[in-house]
Amino acid sequence: MEQEIKVLVLQSGEIIISQVEEVAALDMGDPNCKLIAPYLLKINSESVVPTLDPWLAQITDDSEIMICSDKIITIVEPHKSVIDEYLKRAITTDD
Repeated sequence: MEQEIKVLVLQSGEIIISQVEEVAALDMGDPNCKLIAPYLLKINSESVVPTLDPWLAQITDDSEIMICSDKIITIVEPHKSVIDEYLKRAITTDD
């Protein structure tokens, strides 16, 4: 299955870009959303393309992070320029 690259706005206020894969939760309340190579988007008024930093890089080396979908406020399609920047970083990081 092909992962889709999406922008997620979390309840915490963080804005994440990531490949997103829905997974079946084993029990009620279990994480049911896999984020693959998630990056934190920081919107900068001086640049058209937001800055991207690996999400949770200060506390983990994991490139796949499970979250509960109830922590997501909305999911949107990113602009092509944001996807291009994400792919440059995500592919470079994974090599």
